[in-house]
Formats: sequence, C-alpha cells, structure tokens
Amino acid sequence: MRNIKFSGLKGKALVIETKDIPSIKEFKDVIPKHYFKCDTKTSLRYLLQSALIQFLLVAIGLSIPFTPKMIPIWIIYSLTSGTTAMGFWVIAHECGHGAFSKNKTLETIIGYLIHSLLLVPYFSWQRSHAIHHRFTNNVTNGETHVPLVIDGNGVTEKVGGDKELHFSNSIGKKNYGILQLVLHLIFGWPAYLLTGSTGGIKYGTSNHFWPIKPFSKALWPSIWTKKVWISDVGVVLTLLGIFLFVFKYGLFPVIAMYIGPLLVVNSWLVVYTWLHHTDSDVPHLSNTGFSFMRGAFLSIDRPYGKILNFLHHNIGSSHVVHHVCPTIPHYQAKKATVLIKKAFKKVYLFNPDPIPKALWNIACNCVAVKSEIKGGKGGRYIWQSSYIKKRLIT
Repeated sequence: MRNIKFSGLKGKALVIETKDIPSIKEFKDVIPKHYFKCDTKTSLRYLLQSALIQFLLVAIGLSIPFTPKMIPIWIIYSLTSGTTAMGFWVIAHECGHGAFSKNKTLETIIGYLIHSLLLVPYFSWQRSHAIHHRFTNNVTNGETHVPLVIDGNGVTEKVGGDKELHFSNSIGKKNYGILQLVLHLIFGWPAYLLTGSTGGIKYGTSNHFWPIKPFSKALWPSIWTKKVWISDVGVVLTLLGIFLFVFKYGLFPVIAMYIGPLLVVNSWLVVYTWLHHTDSDVPHLSNTGFSFMRGAFLSIDRPYGKILNFLHHNIGSSHVVHHVCPTIPHYQAKKATVLIKKAFKKVYLFNPDPIPKALWNIACNCVAVKSEIKGGKGGRYIWQSSYIKKRLIT
C-alpha cells in the first residue's frame, strides 16, 4: 500500500474483508421496523420547508436591481439560492426511490415536477440511478464515477489510467486538482446526462434524453425507452417557460434568478455524489469481489455540518444507510445511521475531513485505479497517487 494516499479514513476501507460485511437481514435487524416506512405528511412538511426557504430567497432576489453593477451581488445570490434549492433535488431524489409517500401517484408527480423544473429527466435519472445503487463501486457494472483502470483489459474495464496518471504527473498535482474540480463541478452533471460521462464501459455512450441510436440503448431496456421520452416532455416544457421569461423580461434576470442558482445546484449534486463514492483509500471492486452489500458499505458519510444537513435533508451524512436501503426516508436515515455506526463499526465509513479538504484530496489523488492482482482476479482496484510500472502484487 506504499503508493496509496490515505485520507481521513486512514486506510480503514482497505482492511475490510468480505466476512466483515453484514447481510441485508443483519442490517435490517439493527433498525426499528418503523424507520423503513415513509410518512406522506412528514415528507410534505420537509418539501414545504424547502419551498418556504426558497420563496424567501426569491423574494430577496427580486429586490436586487438587474444591472451590471450588481453582478457581484448576483453571484452571491446564486451561491445562496442554489444551495437552498438543492433541498428540492433531495426531495425529488427521495421520490425516485419510493421514499416519499405510499401514494405512488403523488410521489411520482412531485418528483417529476421538481426534477423537470431543475432540467433533470426524471424517469431517465430514476433508471440510471437505480443501476448506480445496484452496482456501487463496481468497475465493470458501475454506472457513475467509475474510474479509469491502469493496465485494464479494455473489455470490462475503462482503460486509460496509464495515460491519465502520466498527464496528472506532467502538469503537477495542484494543476490537475484544479482542472478536475472545474471539469466535475461545472461540466460534470450535464456531461453525465448527455454522454454518460463517468459511467461504466458496459453502458457505452448513453444519453438521458435520447434513448436510441446514435447513443447506447444499454441503459434503457423495455418500457424505459418510453419513459425517457416522457421525461423529456417535462424538461422541454421547462425550457419553453425559460424562453418565454427571457422574451418577456430579458436574459439578465433569467440568468440571475434561475440559471446561476441552477448551476450551483448541479455543482452540489456532483459534490455529494463524488464524495459519497470516492476517496483515495477506498477501493473499487471487480465482479469477482463484488456483492451488493459490500459495494453499499463502500459509501462514505461526511461532516457537512448542521446548516447544510438542514437545507439538504442530511443527504451527505446518512448516505451509507441510504445505499443499503434507499426506501428509508431521510428523516429516518439520520437516526438509523447512529445505530448502524454502533453495530458495524469495522465497516461503516465516516471521513471526518472537512469537505473542502476532502474535495481537494480526491481531485488531486483519485486519478486511476489498479488491480491488486494481474487480471483483476483479486477483486479490488486501488487508487494510485503516482505512476508506477509494477503492480502492487505480482
């Protein structure tokens, strides 16, 4: 492990063995049964909470002059309004998992409307996100944040890790980290929706808006193709609304009140997803070493603080529980996390590093992974912090 950059986890994930991972039954036995149940009134209350906060921010925004001199103020507004609006994303995310309400019609309508207003194709995302949950940290079947592999076979792995490591070393870790932050936080989410960027090789170049050729159809079997088109309707209607607002009020107000905050929402989404499933000493798994529970317990909880946990419904601090059982609503996942942390101390991952430090670490050091054993038969792929020609184990 001499070539591994340890994070605040201090290599904990690297010493976990398959026998340490609890079964789904053992997991559920630790959590009271009522934690698995969602309550519509409670869920609606959290939706109302986000709506009231956002209404206040919009009211403040409408009091700011739409003039070039106020651009610095509008940047602050976008950062603030986008941060609060991320709460809506989390609510729609719960709807997509079936964790919002037993009334599935109400749940689908709310999720569809919120995601459409955020220019997210609801059903398309629901499908790809379900695959992400099923194959968390799997280098072959994983659907998001699948790393490049050094000396991969090019059939079941995303090759190119060698070149990426050479590139990162040639421009320096600092410059590489800055580049990765820009690419991920600004372009990451649209790149994923439009091309399946960071997805596994199994799914090809996918598009969440266009489920047929020339894009890969691997993500959209059977009825899902139709659902992608249905998702597009909501996004198109939102775009039409944006164009109407531009026509009536001008481009500046729309950028200031909607586009700027939306970019911040997208950045928050990437931050959460990236940090949930990536750390310099958290491995990825081959098919031979993978199981659903092992992958789920490679999710990482982090300290986002009381304000962000309040605004974002604890999505970043209770993600391990969410990945094992995504139908647990966020207001129960917070309490379930306390129980899981006590019951499964050896396998539960919580990185205490401050979020900016954690982001910088993975941006600089999570460049490519390498199999511990030739051919990937060892089951684990480890992040390499610098280029080496020899394998960790030969």
